[in-house]
Order: sequence, then structure tokens, then C-alpha cells
Amino acid sequence: MITAQAVKELRERTGAGMMDCKKALSQTDGDLEKAIEYLREKGLAAAAKKAGRVAAEGLVSTYVSEDLKTAGIVEFNCETDFVAANEDFSVLAKNLAKQAATSSAAGIEDFVEEKYIADNTVTVKEVVTALIAKLGENMNVRRFSKFSVDKGLIQSYIHGGGRIGVLVELGCEVQNDSVKEVAKDVAMQVAAANPLFLDRNAVDQEAVEKEKEIYRVQALNEGKPEKIVDKMVEGRVQKYYKEVCLVEQVWVKNPDYTITKYLQEKSKEVGAPITVNRYVRFERGEGIEKKEENFAEEVQKQMQQVK
Repeated sequence: MITAQAVKELRERTGAGMMDCKKALSQTDGDLEKAIEYLREKGLAAAAKKAGRVAAEGLVSTYVSEDLKTAGIVEFNCETDFVAANEDFSVLAKNLAKQAATSSAAGIEDFVEEKYIADNTVTVKEVVTALIAKLGENMNVRRFSKFSVDKGLIQSYIHGGGRIGVLVELGCEVQNDSVKEVAKDVAMQVAAANPLFLDRNAVDQEAVEKEKEIYRVQALNEGKPEKIVDKMVEGRVQKYYKEVCLVEQVWVKNPDYTITKYLQEKSKEVGAPITVNRYVRFERGEGIEKKEENFAEEVQKQMQQVK
């Protein structure tokens, strides 16, 4: 029987995950030294030692099916742009985006336990672990999303060689080159302008109330008469909507148009309403605190440790 204490000790000595340690002990009849060897052979111990490093580089990759009806997007992180440019890393990122398009996983934990789309004898987690051992950097499948549409189409846009990735789903009875162009334009808009919401209905009302309070205090601090403060607050709220809602933003390719006006023009052109159903935007490393290393300080620390 594998005890919790044995699993704990193996984890402390190798840094490998709990389930990996439990499996290693089961495979080696509870022999701790053999279990360590087993984990090292599988690349799990080596990977675990790298797990503390911040993986904030990498690629955002997208996949869209030929019929433009299903799509996937993945952020796959590593530590350096050097590894991000590696062909093996790039191929894995592309395959993960394709896998995301048809994945049944509810979250990233389930996703990495799925059988890998390019080799169903191993899981995504095992493929990533093997690449960690091969390239010597910590890696992490951070997040994914998938789209599927019946009436309409999906387009993707990648900016900066994988720094930003976008999926946009349009609703439309017509599917031709004009509608595809609209989807691509909207995807580029999302990449460039980074809208927080699709439209006003999607805006968190609590956030709006906070904005109103901030604007009210700002107006009063500016010495504005209280009787006109409400009008000023409302004006600034309208400006806020135009900044954060995709369909109200000024179109980056033509400042005379908002996205709504652009969609209306194109709808007339194709003879059917075109709507943006949803979008997703991943920017590599957003929200990850990357530790800035001072090389001189690091060398000094190591010299002091040697002494």
C-alpha cells in the first residue's frame, strides 16, 4: 500500500506532482529510490525543478476549420523567446489550438489530461513534460477557448508573431468573401483596440456605478456646480462605453466609422444582417508577473554563497 507519507517524501525530493509521485511509487512497489529514478526517466522530476520559473513568453496560437464553423485558441507559455521560436514548440502550440477546437474539457486541468490530438497514446500533459525535458525550460498550457457556429462564420487573427491572438464569431445567413473580410476586420479591431466588452449589455453594471462615482468626484474636485455634475457624469459614462464596448469603438481602419456603422454598411452590401456574436482575445503573458533578473546581483549572490 502506498502511504501518504511516502508520496509526500517523494514530492519533497523530486518536486514532481502528487499524482505523478503516487504513480511512480505504484510502478516501483513503493521503492523510493526506484521511484525517483522512474520520475527522472519520464522527465517528470526534471520538469518539476523548472516549475518554479516564470513562464511568461511563448505563443498564442489559433485554429479555424476549413468550413469556418469551429475554432480554437490557446496560450502556450515558456520562459524565453528563444524557445518560443523553436519549431517543436511552435508545432505543439498549433496542435493544441486545433485540439482546443474540438475539446470537451471544462477547464485547463481537464484539457491537459486529454489524449494529445497528434498522438493518442499520450496526454497533452505528457507531451508538454517531454518537451520541457528536451528544451530545458518550464512550459505551461495556460488557457484555451473554443467557438462553434451554425449560421455564420469564425475568423482568427494573429498579431506580432503570436503575441496576440483573436477569434471572432459572426452571425450571418450569408457566407461569402465579404463576410469573411468583415470577420477579419473585426478580429484586427479586437487585437488593436482591446475592447473589454462586446456591447453595453455585457458591461458589468457595478463597474459602471464605480465609474460614475469616480467621474462625480472628479467633476466636484474641478469645482463644477453640482447642478451640472450629473450631466457631466452621464457624458463621461457615454465616453466610457465608446472606449470599452467593441461595437461602439471607432474603427481603426477608418475613423469616420464605428464598428456598428461598419457592420450596418456591410449588411446592406451582402443583403443580410451581420452581427458579432462573441470574440476572445489572448495576449501572451498578460497578468503574469515576470521577475526581472539583475544579472550582476545574481552573480554577486552566487559568489557570496561560494565563499
